Amino acid sequence: MDAAWAKIFEDTATRKRCHILRMLESQPTHISFHTPGHKIGGWDITELAYSDNLACPRGCIAQAEADIAEILGAEKSFILTDGSTCGVLSMLYAAKRMGAKKIALCENAHKSVYNGCKLLELQPLVYPRSTCGKIPFEPPMSALIAENSAIFEEADALFFTSPDYYGNCADLRGARTYCNEKKKLLLVDGAHGGHLKDDTRHARFYADMWVDGVHKSLPALTQGAVVSAAQGFADALYKGVDIFRTTSPSYPVMASVEYAVKYPENKALELAVAEYKKTQPQRIYQNADWTKLCAIFGEAAFDAERELEKNGLYVEFCDGNVVMLYLSPATKAQDFERAKDLLSALFLKYPLTDEKRVERVPAPLVFKGNGTEWVDISGAENRICAQICGLFPPCVPLLSIGEQITAEKLSLLQKADNVFGLKNGKICVFKQEK
Repeated sequence: MDAAWAKIFEDTATRKRCHILRMLESQPTHISFHTPGHKIGGWDITELAYSDNLACPRGCIAQAEADIAEILGAEKSFILTDGSTCGVLSMLYAAKRMGAKKIALCENAHKSVYNGCKLLELQPLVYPRSTCGKIPFEPPMSALIAENSAIFEEADALFFTSPDYYGNCADLRGARTYCNEKKKLLLVDGAHGGHLKDDTRHARFYADMWVDGVHKSLPALTQGAVVSAAQGFADALYKGVDIFRTTSPSYPVMASVEYAVKYPENKALELAVAEYKKTQPQRIYQNADWTKLCAIFGEAAFDAERELEKNGLYVEFCDGNVVMLYLSPATKAQDFERAKDLLSALFLKYPLTDEKRVERVPAPLVFKGNGTEWVDISGAENRICAQICGLFPPCVPLLSIGEQITAEKLSLLQKADNVFGLKNGKICVFKQEK
């Protein structure tokens, strides 16, 4: 193993338990007359005589998936090198095969859920997200049912994101009870929850099918994920995976998925984060997930983000109110201490005020018009949005189709470094009647 790979797979004890890694380490560099085109035989390989095959695993990959399923309490788990999006699409496909036609989901679902419903001709029944202090939160299932009873009754399946990008965990226990009573499917996008695999809030204890995006909160390479099925759902999920998963999976990514799922907890860091949050009750969002450190800056959030960058610290995202620092069990103690020092200085520089901040509230859909056009974002106020768009990450809709575009949301789109749904500084809107 060369120095670069050794730094990624640094935990020796975990590395020894990983079947795919041991296979890659045991093979000598060879002359490559196979893909990929860089022709460096060794780690980044294709399916060879010794490497096993993700499409039909019988060796080290089969052993890895069996271990992952056991760890996650699943009937079957499938390694993904296409990110959690592949898992979301596979779950939706499986749900449709099992008779689902309508999916209840919160409006802050990832764009892949909306795309999957459109692709598979499933009807999304969207309910508004709840917010408190300009930050989304997860109400108990009883409150969700009371506020959205018609949607839940009509749906064949419930789709939750847990935890979300702000570290909120859904009431999956309540959702499981409801789905059992009403005979509905329960699907969970846990793209940000792989590190919770031993926590009772994890989807494994409640969902029929769920995704763990292990590259986000565990030390896997980008796009590493797992989609899993509870007892009785594996065959349907496999059919979805077989359609949406790539036929050219990355062996380093596969190896990193197994490594990440088997990676040990970092209780010392978890405790340090919990203690720090207690010292900053007004400036750090008191969420349920230690890996999402949400620092509240209000309208100074983008300024705070850029000052952190000037000091060499790059955060996961800024929503115009919160700057989110994403930790993992692999985060170094000294790096966390550095982040705390920088945040402390910025909290003093940017005290919170009572100034108005953008809040995502349910907006009624209005008349859409005839046809669409792309207009400059600077002149789009009061127009009607024709394509979902928002900040990237978290890649959830800030503006939905049929929603009137406000100055506040346009300001966020213009200030953010990364967005989705826009094109060359333009936004898609419905044409106005003449």
